[in-house]
Amino acid sequence: MNFYNYYNRRCRKCCKCNIDVCSCSKVCRLPRVHIGPIKAIESKVLLSVNHIYVANFNENTVSVIDGATNTVVATIPVGVNPAGVGVNPLTNRIYVGNLNSDDVSVIDGKTNTLITTVPAGDGASAVAVNTATNTIYVANFNDSTVSVIDGATNTVVATIIPVGGLSLPTGVGVNPLTNRIYVANFNFDIVSVIDGFTNAVITQIPVGVNPFRIGVNPNTNRIYISNFTSNTVSVIDGTTNTVIATVPVGTTPGEVAVNIATNNIYVPNRDSDNVSAISGLTNTVFATIPVGDNPNGIGVNPLTNLIYVTNQNDNTVSVINGVTNTVITTISVGARPFSVGVNP
Repeated sequence: MNFYNYYNRRCRKCCKCNIDVCSCSKVCRLPRVHIGPIKAIESKVLLSVNHIYVANFNENTVSVIDGATNTVVATIPVGVNPAGVGVNPLTNRIYVGNLNSDDVSVIDGKTNTLITTVPAGDGASAVAVNTATNTIYVANFNDSTVSVIDGATNTVVATIIPVGGLSLPTGVGVNPLTNRIYVANFNFDIVSVIDGFTNAVITQIPVGVNPFRIGVNPNTNRIYISNFTSNTVSVIDGTTNTVIATVPVGTTPGEVAVNIATNNIYVPNRDSDNVSAISGLTNTVFATIPVGDNPNGIGVNPLTNLIYVTNQNDNTVSVINGVTNTVITTISVGARPFSVGVNP
């Protein structure tokens, strides 16, 4: 089923002594991660970017939306059939997986220009970024692999086989605090868990029918999987690697967005033309929000509590207020908007 056409690192400081050089010999495997206002090199504080990046599948472009004005401020040519967007706010780089040119477009968020194209696997689609390690993970749908890209060099440094066989990986998510990567294998109804230190698969987790896309809340270590055919969201505990809840949503759920500030999860439902809002505390749907025709992509800005939903058949993006759970505006974008990435 082709749903696309279906419309080892150490800390810089000792973790024990919190100094640059010490004699305690404690090895710190987990990189330090800054939680809070984003900081740039030399401790300069970055202002909010508030840009939303929309992959237009049939137009081979990315629309850039200014979240302050809800207007398209740039349109960037990318590869053939862009189907996934990942953002690194620390470097202001945007990564776009191009399904039918088998590559990843790298965009400079400051200039909104394409700076390089990285060859990936066959059917590059979903993209996830580990901001702690500046590593990008790309699900290659057709050859059932995951490409690992070094964000410093823009080169593929590893290729991972999540499960073997024709697994058709469609989604990928990252927890930067644990350095775990999660891959949705559409054809096998499982999620592969990869150790980011070794690039080795450490376990497989059964989920619903045809797992599609993935959202991660690093603060709670919960992973959310949309199950395309069973119309549910599987909730995985990242500590135990087990499914702790299955949440019924609408028909044919698409991408998954997590607001880490509110612990709410948002899933657009393609064939019911709405968005299910899930409480991460209770694992229940607390609101169902009507949007446009055939919604698939979704992203959230935790600083503004606004949610952005792509409506594939309308060529629009619905903007949802996360306080009122209502659509506050609709923005015209390119042809068949498929995926969303947000730089808050």
